[in-house]
Amino acid sequence: MEPGTYYHIFNRGNNHEVIFRSHENYRYFLRRFKGYLLDFIDVFAYCLMPNHFHFLIRVKEGIPTHLTGKLTPLEQAFRDFFISYAKSFNKQHGRSGSLFQYKFKRKPADDIAYRMRLVVYIHANPVRAGLCQQMAEWPFSSYPVMVGGGETAVQRDAVLTWFDSLADFKAFHDEYLTWEPPDKW
Repeated sequence: MEPGTYYHIFNRGNNHEVIFRSHENYRYFLRRFKGYLLDFIDVFAYCLMPNHFHFLIRVKEGIPTHLTGKLTPLEQAFRDFFISYAKSFNKQHGRSGSLFQYKFKRKPADDIAYRMRLVVYIHANPVRAGLCQQMAEWPFSSYPVMVGGGETAVQRDAVLTWFDSLADFKAFHDEYLTWEPPDKW
């Protein structure tokens, strides 16, 4: 991953297994994420779902990206983060083995229009999955803090700037939920 580049980071549980069984699991995952990764990345959106997660991040400048024969500090941080969460989850739930699919996915997201759609897609996940009626109801997403304020590690001001205003941010999200793709593309 390259410094200054935005990425959509996502992964799921092995065999689509649940990776969050309680509210505390979600909260612990976010605490571990912050502890391991915020020195290396900025977060612009996220959503944790029962069996998968999404983050929109940007790698901070000055992070080494190529080391011969070893993991970069960012790669090591991601590795340690996933191992830390999996070990804790496995211990708590009496399971063993891999919790996540082998490698997390990462797709560059440097186009502003794509990033805006991605933010909305990430936030709409729990509504589309039937876990809640409104995006603001899902507590394990950046949407509630984006619209409600409060302390956050999410780059709220930057994201709202992409949408021009909080009102436009909300309208863009509401429109996405009512949009139906055509029968034939």
